[in-house]
Amino acid sequence: MSKDKIPHGQSYEEIADFWDTHSLADYWAQTEPAEFELSEQARRHYLVSVDRDLLSRVQKLARIRGISTESLVNLLLAQSLGKLEGSSAA
Repeated sequence: MSKDKIPHGQSYEEIADFWDTHSLADYWAQTEPAEFELSEQARRHYLVSVDRDLLSRVQKLARIRGISTESLVNLLLAQSLGKLEGSSAA
């Protein structure tokens, strides 16, 4: 069990960096139940062709990180678009 506390008040990027290098199992005693509802309008599914080797790499990385392939794809797209949008503004 970790002696550290879960950090609070960070940006989403800092939180993501923290959990990329820490295991929730070490902090489980500090967690509490959460209740929330998801709107059916929150997400839509789209069919997009993806290269087989690229999909395999994404699936492998998602398994390593313990997240769904869909979550990782959304994260990677958001990060890449943010970089592209930032570089086009210059």
